Amino acid sequence: MFNYCPPESLQDLQSTTFPDGKRYYQLADGTRLPSITTVLGAMSKADILAWRKRVGEEEANKISRKASGRGTNVHSLCEAYLNNNSEYSKKAMPDALEMFKSLKPIIDANVSDIWYQECTLFSKKLGVAGRVDLIAHWDNKLSIIDFKTSSRIKTRDKIMSYFWQETAYALMLEEMIGTPVDQIVTLMAVDGSEPLVFVEKTEDHIEGLVKAIEFYKTTL
Repeated sequence: MFNYCPPESLQDLQSTTFPDGKRYYQLADGTRLPSITTVLGAMSKADILAWRKRVGEEEANKISRKASGRGTNVHSLCEAYLNNNSEYSKKAMPDALEMFKSLKPIIDANVSDIWYQECTLFSKKLGVAGRVDLIAHWDNKLSIIDFKTSSRIKTRDKIMSYFWQETAYALMLEEMIGTPVDQIVTLMAVDGSEPLVFVEKTEDHIEGLVKAIEFYKTTL
């Protein structure tokens, strides 16, 4: 059983996703902030367009739908399991369940004292908002924990945007409740391979995050 010990209650935020895929969150005072995934997506847009052109629209759509669906299903399994739902795997798709099973021993060995799961965060200083997967203790250290899925093994230099996303969540939480989070963790299930775990220092990725936000602003 996972123990939940949130330091304080956080209000959920309403979000709207537009036809172009951009998502915005509405704050209580009416301020509208882009999601951190929308912001970071601006930097990878050219690479995605080049990939779609290379493999063809039909194949790209097929791959994207499969990856998105499986990623969502694995996230749902992680969420239900961490919520101590004994029937978390009852209606799971086989491919997603296989990926989750690869993550489960790592989750069991490292995650404790959960603060928040699937909650919305925001930062007026950064000008972004988003929904974090998990804020909990990883190996007894308060961490932002993000679950990812991949069809192939990825190296650290290829997933810097994941670290920027997690760093954004850490800074959002600190702005909201005053507690710094010095560690970010990416737990990645890989199709047909062992999972990957990346444990990073938040401070090492603040500069990259700020540059990504500035780049996004140039596209507006």
